[in-house]
Amino acid sequence: MKQASGTFDVALALLPIENATDADLMQRRSIHKTFHGALDGTSKGQMLSIGTGTTGSAVYVAVERVEARLDGKSGTFALHHTGIMNRGAPTLTIAVVPDSGTDALTGITGTMQIDIRDKQHYYTFDYDMP
Repeated sequence: MKQASGTFDVALALLPIENATDADLMQRRSIHKTFHGALDGTSKGQMLSIGTGTTGSAVYVAVERVEARLDGKSGTFALHHTGIMNRGAPTLTIAVVPDSGTDALTGITGTMQIDIRDKQHYYTFDYDMP
């Protein structure tokens, strides 16, 4: 496996959600990211989240399409997120969607970790290419 790391900027915009009975608990947002560092590019996607009556408990799922240059190769791939907060204890899984790579990134596999410190977003991307 190879590893890429760097920072990213993210903008989330609230979108309408259908069939929601309590918009305070269930939300949908657009995702727009710009990656800097070893992964250089942008992504667009959407996120769904739902909270609970218990402080610190919630979940989100998201998908995003990344268009970037990585390891000297350009193309696109998709990421799938599952984030769970269990009474304040976070668990986050972000994985490349199988067979989503295109162009020079065809066949890419991997996982990504996100760390937020002092309002700055950092990524570490462990990936493999055929």
